[in-house]
Amino acid sequence: MIRLFLVDDHALFLSGVKAEFEDMADRFEIVGTASDVDDAIEGIRETDPDVVLIDVHMPGGGGLAVINSVTETNPDVTFLALSVSDAAEDVIAMIRAGARGYVTKSIGSEELAEAIERVHGGDAVFSPRLAGFVLDAFAHGLPQPADPELDQLTPREKEVLRLIARGYPYKQVARRLSISIKTVETHVSSVLRKLQLSNRYELTRWASDRRIV
Repeated sequence: MIRLFLVDDHALFLSGVKAEFEDMADRFEIVGTASDVDDAIEGIRETDPDVVLIDVHMPGGGGLAVINSVTETNPDVTFLALSVSDAAEDVIAMIRAGARGYVTKSIGSEELAEAIERVHGGDAVFSPRLAGFVLDAFAHGLPQPADPELDQLTPREKEVLRLIARGYPYKQVARRLSISIKTVETHVSSVLRKLQLSNRYELTRWASDRRIV
């Protein structure tokens, strides 16, 4: 049986998907759900599921933020992206981040179940129209990082950056990430230095401009 975690910021859709898989109790166990990035990261780390079915576009960094954070602590978790978007840049970004597959929300229930089983078994799974994007990307080499400044940050620094930019005080950042306030301060100093920024205001504006808040 596959232990499954569901992430989507649309409550109605999330409830529907959850109900579908609860009807497949002989194949899947729903170990948790989340509707935002922070809850998803926390829930996945706690439950350590086999597969995470994850939405791509959500406030707070979306599926990319979740994958980047979780793979640092739970490297064996497999991600399958499920999105309304069939844009090539979204598909490639999720695969670069570590997702094993990408399917659109027009997929049928049984097809989705089979896709989850396949990625759990080690296959890469894509909706037919999206497979070409991935093949083209690998044929020509993966795209270079679109933002070298962001890519120089460690996964933990990116987590701290996002929370600080969203207005959380150091104490809350420390509690959310289970680290000390001193460690938060150290990460913030490192982020400011790497990005050549002077203060928290500039950091917040930098993050907002890149839509990672």
